Amino acid sequence: MPSSVIVYSPDEIRGRIISKTLQVKGIKNLLFTSHFEAEEAINKRPPPVIILDTKKNLASELNFLKTLSNNLLKTTLIVLSNPSDVPVLEEMGIDMVLCIPDPFDPELIFLKARDALAREFSMKSFARVLKQAVLRASRFFFRSLRIIIILAIGLAGGYIYWCISTLPKIGVLDNYSPYEASRVYSYDNKLLTEFYVERRTFIPHEKIPKHVIKAFLAVEDKRFYRHHGVDFIRIISALIKNIRERGFVQGGSTITQQLAKMLFLKPEKTITRKIKEIVLSIQIEGKYTKDEILGLYLNQAYFGTRAYGIEAASQAYFGKSTADINISEAALLAALPKAPSKYSPFKDPKGAFRRRNHVLKRMLVTGFISKKEYKKSLTEPIPDRFHGRKYKAPYFVDYCRTILEDKYGDRLYTSGLKIYTTLDYRMQRIAENAIKNGIKDLQKRGITGVQAALLAIDPKTGWIKAMVGGTNFWDSQFNRVTQAERQPGSAFKPIVYLTALNNGFKPDSTIRDKMFTYVLTNEEGTWTPQNYHDVYRGVVTLKTALALSLNAATVDLAKKVKIKNIIKTAKLVGIKSSIHPFYPSALGASEMTLMEIVYAYAALAYGSRVGPMCIDRIIDREQLALVGPSGTKERVINKKALTGIRQMLRAVILQGTARKARVINRKVYGKTGTTNDYADAWFIGFDDKMVAGVWVGRDGRAPIGENETGARVALPIWIEFMKNL
Repeated sequence: MPSSVIVYSPDEIRGRIISKTLQVKGIKNLLFTSHFEAEEAINKRPPPVIILDTKKNLASELNFLKTLSNNLLKTTLIVLSNPSDVPVLEEMGIDMVLCIPDPFDPELIFLKARDALAREFSMKSFARVLKQAVLRASRFFFRSLRIIIILAIGLAGGYIYWCISTLPKIGVLDNYSPYEASRVYSYDNKLLTEFYVERRTFIPHEKIPKHVIKAFLAVEDKRFYRHHGVDFIRIISALIKNIRERGFVQGGSTITQQLAKMLFLKPEKTITRKIKEIVLSIQIEGKYTKDEILGLYLNQAYFGTRAYGIEAASQAYFGKSTADINISEAALLAALPKAPSKYSPFKDPKGAFRRRNHVLKRMLVTGFISKKEYKKSLTEPIPDRFHGRKYKAPYFVDYCRTILEDKYGDRLYTSGLKIYTTLDYRMQRIAENAIKNGIKDLQKRGITGVQAALLAIDPKTGWIKAMVGGTNFWDSQFNRVTQAERQPGSAFKPIVYLTALNNGFKPDSTIRDKMFTYVLTNEEGTWTPQNYHDVYRGVVTLKTALALSLNAATVDLAKKVKIKNIIKTAKLVGIKSSIHPFYPSALGASEMTLMEIVYAYAALAYGSRVGPMCIDRIIDREQLALVGPSGTKERVINKKALTGIRQMLRAVILQGTARKARVINRKVYGKTGTTNDYADAWFIGFDDKMVAGVWVGRDGRAPIGENETGARVALPIWIEFMKNL
């Protein structure tokens, strides 16, 4: 049987979420991320519904959209777009009812597709039934009435038997496992964010407050505890009211029927589905208690804003747990499942207010609340602020997401995992404040448009304890800790000096600090490294050369130990980026990320190479551990060389370029870094428990400002972070 929906999205993640949501809801579909493949499939067999995702680039999809709109007149076209693209779509004549601008809402997409398919199915069903009726009438017109009645009864009985025989097994509810949001926590147990397709947190029925349950019973099914799945009294009452009002104003479905429809049946308005719904409801009532059925319903219902289940809805609308909401708030939640978009307080506050009050009135009439409670609840305001998913430490969370997606795929968004990370949220706040204050200091000097990043890790384990990838994640998601490749400048020099220590040099060994011109390879001319302010000190020790960040002396040392050995040392301590085999690399001319150089300094701190770790453990909803603490480390620096490099990095603090760090009342070590034209400012350093690195610069690589060095720009941020630990 061909798929009734084709989904085309150049964004594979968005496309898979749409496709999976439709599939789970019973709508077969084909997903294409290739323009050519989608067009070929549509031309071969035009489907009733096409979902076209133009979010990434409407301009590149415009011709395709026009072709579909003009040629497929019988196909319903649902267009996903940026809000800014809506005027363009309106000019094209696209039905705005079927245009869904971001934010991305898979449930709304499903509802639009379902309604379109329902219309298609109804038209075809009507034509088929009409044709069959005419044929039967002509065939049996002259037969006796008795035979017609017998046949009609037989057909009806056979039809009902077929409906019952094809019912799904309700026993699957014993292992009820809906989509559930995965939650990400810091190491100190702060909720950082949730990953979900359907935002849902399962809550046992016994933990749902009585007044919440009563609100739903009052408006959805007041005779819930008195019927056996189907309320015939309510059906007759609804039928009479609908006839009087000359329209569909009241439904007759019980909570059990709604649950059966949500869990087992496709979104089609047919007699077959209604018969199955009734039979399933009776079966569910025979197998499960009323409280269990209510619990399943309240955990499955959709409340709008991508919130599924009562707990997620309570968090989304009120920012608190179901256990903490009052009668008025419970009434608003009970008002939503009938039409989540229509009664949303964020889309139509007046409509939501009236619907909430209707539920309160029903609670009063049914005796679930007193008149005093009713009057007090009427005065309560409705929410005016959506409580979206919590999103702390956004750069770190986004970094974790990419790693978790590779390992768990769609399961990350559907399986209710509890993900405990290595992040220390207290340290994260200190890091964010240090970056914020550092940028403020620059602004006071008239320097604007500058970015900054900070990474702090445990050098013994590689655990990431704090990560700030930029000044504002919501303005720019580019992570300058992991993605920005910049020249580290003098922050790279300790690797040169470590190479010397590995080759028999000592901290008090001497080298020449004098101006010297080097002939570059491949006939590229000559190069003369220059010291800051053009001051040269002649013969100096390695310790002094590193402490004062002397360029000429460092290149003299690089010449002695050879650049190829410096590259080997860099790889040994964890630098993965390419180090160019020429002398400027000794002064940090080869680009790398802040993460790489921070982990290299972790080796300088303890002698062992460790890798980045952001996940401590993962627990599934059955409380089984999927991932436990892990990580490897390898000894890469011998004890003698380690003692030497630490001594030299300590000298940078005591008498070198980072003397400002002496305000920290414990031993700290580190190195400043400044690149040509003051485009990048660095400080990487450590104490006995923490390695932290700070980078400051502009994304476009323009200079920060004259004399804005690592010591002046990055070091103060590092000092504030380390002092407050």
